[in-house]
Amino acid sequence: MPPSLQIGPYTVTALTDGEGPFFSPRSQAFPEATDAQWAAADRFDPGALDAEGGWRLQFRAYAVRSERGVTLVDAGIGPADSPAASWAPVPGALPASMAAAGIDPAEVDTVVLTHLHTDHVGWAVVGGEQARPFFPNAAYLLQQAELDAIEEINPHLRSSVIAPLRATGQLRLLDGDTPLGGGERVVATPGHTPGHQSVLVASGRELVAVTGDLLVHAIQVLHPELAYAHEMDAGQARGSREQVLRMGADTLYLATPHLTDPFIAR
Repeated sequence: MPPSLQIGPYTVTALTDGEGPFFSPRSQAFPEATDAQWAAADRFDPGALDAEGGWRLQFRAYAVRSERGVTLVDAGIGPADSPAASWAPVPGALPASMAAAGIDPAEVDTVVLTHLHTDHVGWAVVGGEQARPFFPNAAYLLQQAELDAIEEINPHLRSSVIAPLRATGQLRLLDGDTPLGGGERVVATPGHTPGHQSVLVASGRELVAVTGDLLVHAIQVLHPELAYAHEMDAGQARGSREQVLRMGADTLYLATPHLTDPFIAR
């Protein structure tokens, strides 16, 4: 069984899609980081450092199951012909991970796409020229601000992802924070991309934040002020990170797609 976390009536499950190296040296990704900060990050998440000193990423999606249904947060790197194939370790294993967790794609009623980078939308639409949504009964949630910026983010996704979802009537555009039918909440966390969003799952004084690329490396958990080279608005991204990390809860769990451990308690 994939690792999971029980929060009140919710089961949050980490679904592995793959793992592999980042496409550039981590020092270029975080150019302001000091040696001391890297040393602390490596103690916090030693699995992210490979034998050659490079950055090794996990690629994950998360499923949130409650009595009201199943919400999937992000759609991984995808099959062998997915948009991420130029750099990510495709084909991904998300379908097998879902099967191991007892989740059928047909029972997913909501897919939250945190943003439109290729390693987060890979299984959203499959089939190449016979494109079809992989989750046939789900509403796909995307921030309007993200769609507005698609030409700057990745214009190819307009035809390969957005058009097929529109053709089936499954695309739902959001404008900021939005409650979901299962009780979860989408929150706007812009900066990495203009319409980046995260998902909060709360029960009592416990909170799970499914962060998307709000947090991509342990160094940002320890030093949220550090800019990441692949953020479109570094100042805005820092504000979004700090907002989530300061959220009031007796226990805050960070569910991150790229860190070694799928759940980090704060």
